[in-house]
Amino acid sequence: MPSPDTAYTPPADGQPWREVAPEAAGLEPNRLAAAVRVAAEAETPWPVDLEAKIRGGFFEPPPFNEILGPCAPRGAPNGLLLKGGAVVARWGDTRRVDMTFSVAKSYLSLLTGIALGDRLIADLDEPVGARVRDGGFEGRNAGVTWRHLLTQTSEWEGVLFGKSDEIDRNRVLGIDNTGRPPRPTHRDLKAPGAFWEYNDVRVNRLALSLLRVFRQPLPEVFAERLMYPIGASETWRWEGYRNASVEVDGRPMLSVPGGGHWGGGVFIHAEDQARIGLLAARDGVWGGRRLLPEGWMAASRQPCPLEPGYGFLWWLNTGRTKYPSASPESFFALGTGGNLTWIDPANDLVGVLRWTDPARADDVIGGVMEAQRAAA
Repeated sequence: MPSPDTAYTPPADGQPWREVAPEAAGLEPNRLAAAVRVAAEAETPWPVDLEAKIRGGFFEPPPFNEILGPCAPRGAPNGLLLKGGAVVARWGDTRRVDMTFSVAKSYLSLLTGIALGDRLIADLDEPVGARVRDGGFEGRNAGVTWRHLLTQTSEWEGVLFGKSDEIDRNRVLGIDNTGRPPRPTHRDLKAPGAFWEYNDVRVNRLALSLLRVFRQPLPEVFAERLMYPIGASETWRWEGYRNASVEVDGRPMLSVPGGGHWGGGVFIHAEDQARIGLLAARDGVWGGRRLLPEGWMAASRQPCPLEPGYGFLWWLNTGRTKYPSASPESFFALGTGGNLTWIDPANDLVGVLRWTDPARADDVIGGVMEAQRAAA
């Protein structure tokens, strides 16, 4: 992998992004073309009307599925592949802005790194309640730390913006990270840090806590500290729930969710997602400028002891269990319905797949890796 200080950095949005022929990037063209065909033609089984999908009880039955944030119809499959920061493949409309669901969780991880670097958080093992005093970290929640929230091991208990943490208890992940019992079921909570569970309410509690320490809406922080410096477009947005406004320093601020489970979340196109993926691949350095604290991405990729396939709100490929065809160093920002950012620092690859059938994602990754092996 080239040094992030010397590697090619894409220019700001609106200027030409370097494109390299597959063979010049060390990828056999025919095998790469076959992988791209799968990505473009194996469309997600999700309907175009995403709001209807949520209202229909995909995540959970009424009344737990009440939509609180904006939704929008999805587009067709699209995406791109970067090698050395340059574009080696592109398919579909990579400028279409769409919902991205739980990919936003990984963006919250980036923001947590910035908060730590700014000393707004002293230590990841510090109880959140030491700095966030809004009633959310009292009683049994007093022992919840920032690390617990980042690794989905907090066992935080409560109701946030009308959604109880119990909605996401006993979640059983499937290939698309959405399988669950037909209705919320009770599970006795364990001590913070003693149980791993993918839980959107608790991730939203992290987002609110970050808002409290930044004392600024997270979309503003995300734009100022990351999206502007990496030259992203101005078309992305991060939407909140209609009932998620809180007061900070006498100013109403909207807390944003880490997904689109109940609407809202990050609406973005594939090219902007590729920029974020490239930043993560290069340890938070963009064009020689450090945007994330040194070592943050390495820490984010450490396996959670209770779930080795998970880091700080990033999916990992420990033991190649997530995507067998990807390198074990690969990590992923993953959103339901077919939204995947694949980051492989060992091979200097970043791939973004939008609305490709999740069951075929490993086929796409495998095709890219075959193209690299064949060209070696």
